[in-house]
Formats: sequence, structure tokens, C-alpha cells
Amino acid sequence: MLPTDNNTLIAAAAAQEVASTAPADEFTRTALASDSIKHTIADSLSRMNLSDFKAVATGENTILKDGLRALTELTVGFIPKLIAAILVLWIGLKLTGMLKRLIVKSLDRRKADPSLKSFLGSLTDVLLKAMIIIMAMDIIGIKATSFIALLGAMGLAVGMALQGTLQNFAGGVIILLMKPFRVGDYIECGNYKGYVREIRIFHTIMQPFNGRTIIIPNSELATKSLINHTHEPMIRLDVVASVAYGTDLSLAKQVLHDVINAEPLILKEPKAPKVIVSNLGESSVDLTLWLWTTVEDYWTLWEHIREDIYIAFNNSGIEIPFPQLTLHQADDHASFPMPPRTSSTAPQTPATTPQTTPLP
Repeated sequence: MLPTDNNTLIAAAAAQEVASTAPADEFTRTALASDSIKHTIADSLSRMNLSDFKAVATGENTILKDGLRALTELTVGFIPKLIAAILVLWIGLKLTGMLKRLIVKSLDRRKADPSLKSFLGSLTDVLLKAMIIIMAMDIIGIKATSFIALLGAMGLAVGMALQGTLQNFAGGVIILLMKPFRVGDYIECGNYKGYVREIRIFHTIMQPFNGRTIIIPNSELATKSLINHTHEPMIRLDVVASVAYGTDLSLAKQVLHDVINAEPLILKEPKAPKVIVSNLGESSVDLTLWLWTTVEDYWTLWEHIREDIYIAFNNSGIEIPFPQLTLHQADDHASFPMPPRTSSTAPQTPATTPQTTPLP
């Protein structure tokens, strides 16, 4: 707003006086009005401060200026933080991988348990990645305290969502401490069978013979019954060899003992192999072989022994039976006469009662 003084008031009064005494013709009125506007603009410009003229020329306090200022603050303030957070994430993930490999190599030099090695490696990886993500959020401006407060506000929902994950983590700790199985063991849990390849923080990776990968939560392995086939250094292989009825059992047993003696993978000490009659089936006599061997040679012996038994039985003329059905033709039988029956069901009494002598 322009300051008012005596000259301005005089000019306004003169303009009012001129307006009151203005000529009647239109041309004269237009000329006088134009001259008054020029004098007014010239007087205003002469009395305007240089700072006010600069504000008008540069657009100070306008919407465009405010938008440019906000965009400048965003560019100068947030984008460098975003770039720094991305660099922290990238460098941090690289360092996490390097640190994990160093820990694994250190455990290898100390000849640590492979189960402990995989578990600690997985735990270190998860913790470091969580720390790096929190650091990146703090650089951007998202405070970790705010994030924790948000998780606390979610409360029950987060607890329910993480319940299974926490159970799997606790199951991994139990497996690591109690050691029901280790990496390399062949285990069976429910419908799953396979070698343990890796024990991670939340789950265990198994690999069966068919080349698939089985991922089982640690809570299931820690709370359910399982079979560890390779926990002991020696393991027994049970093989059933069937012979036909009428076969000389002493000859069959002798042939099986010859097969056992010819197989170097079968251990003779400390537990000797046995051949027993285990079942009398519908069409065969079953002989069971109890063979002890090492864990490493189990599957090799499993492949060889059945082939050796078949060849030995064939060379000895012992028949290996298969299911058979024998048909018998019924003969004609003579009919049997029906005994006579009476209609009375009352018990018959003798006509005379024998006389008894009292005992002395």
C-alpha cells in the first residue's frame, strides 16, 4: 500500500475539481482522464521503494514461487537422503554376504558341526539384513522408534502372524542343542524321507533319492516323531528270501550263508548275520536275512544282495515261488439220513425208580 501525504491529497482534490468542471464533449473528457491516469502512475512509481519493485519483478510471495521453493527443498533435501539410503543398502548387503562367508570359513577351520555352521550362517544373515534395513529407514527419515511403535500398535495381529515363525525359530534352536539329527543324516518324518542337506533358522532342507528338494519347518521336526536311519555307525539290513513249500530248508539256508560269506560289505563282527524262517505265507516259506553293515555301505549292499540271492537260488535249483491257486473238483457224496424227531419236548422219566441204599 502506497503512503499518503499532502501532495497526494492535493492531487486527488484537483482531480475531483477537474472532474466537476469537466467539459461536456466526450473527446475532452477522454483526454483529461488519460492525462490523470498518467500523472497518477508516474507519481506512484516515483514514490515506490526499490525493494517493492524487486518483489513485483521477481514474483515474490506468489504460488509459483512457493512451489519452486518446495521443489528445491525436496531436491536438495530428500533425494540425497534417498541416494545415501540406497548406497547403504547396497554396501550393507555386500558386507553381509562377505561376513557370512567369513563365519562359515572360520567354523570350517574349527571343524564345527555342519548343523551349527548352517544355522549360525542363516541367523547372522537375517540379523545383519534387519539392521541394514533399519539404518536405511533412519537415513530417509523414518525413525526406528516410530516403526517399533507401529509394530507395538499392531500388537496381537503381529503376534499371531509371527507365531508360526517363532515356533520354527525355537524348533531350530532345539534341533541345534538336542541334535536329534545332523547334516548328512538320512531321516524319516511322516511321509518325508531324505538326507538332511541344511538346517536353517526357520526350516530344514532335505533331499530324497529322486532329486527333489523337501523343505520342512523346524517346529515340525522338533515336535513330531522321526526316524534317524544313520544316527549309529552300523545299521541292519533286513532282506526277505522266499522259497516254495517242499524246499529243503537246510539247503536254502546253506545257500544263503554262502551268499553272505561272499559279500565283503556284510559285517561279521560284532554282530553276526542271521538267517531265520520268519513267515509261512500262503504260497511260500519266507526266510529273513539280518545283515549288519556300515551306514556308508548300506545302499550298495541293498542293491547287490537281492541279485546275489536270485542267482544263487537259480544255480542251486531252489524254486522261488509266486502266488498260486489250486483248484479241487468236489466228488459226489452219499446223502445222510435225517434222524427221527418227536413232537414232545417233555423229558422222559423211567417207569420204575431204582431203590437206593442209604450210606452208613
